[in-house]
Amino acid sequence: MYEPSQFQANEAWITFKLNDAPVSTNADGDFDVLALMDAASCFILGMEFVSVDSPELSQLESKRLLKTGQSHKQQYPKTIFIPTNQAASILSAEAELQDIAVIRVPEEQLLVFISEARQGFQEHVSGGKIQ
Repeated sequence: MYEPSQFQANEAWITFKLNDAPVSTNADGDFDVLALMDAASCFILGMEFVSVDSPELSQLESKRLLKTGQSHKQQYPKTIFIPTNQAASILSAEAELQDIAVIRVPEEQLLVFISEARQGFQEHVSGGKIQ
């Protein structure tokens, strides 16, 4: 089991889905929200809204998410953790191009990191419409 105290700042990042139910918009449809978090600080480095019709982040979205994290920290991490239940072949390939080791783990092993972020997101969105 992993926990934040095992990591130094920017040593590892975690990507995960913030929402339980799709975020709905009147104009553009339904989205999942994928977040990028620093494992040591649990700071959210970036987010991407991905259409629920897309199986995973596109190459452009993957590059943008990693670049957003890099712009916060001025470097890439050594490792990125991705839940095994999350489709992420494109994100994994983009991470590996930046010499980031990709580790796929059951989401349960990441809950200590991501539970609070998810709860805060749920409270903020409250299942309502975002316009």
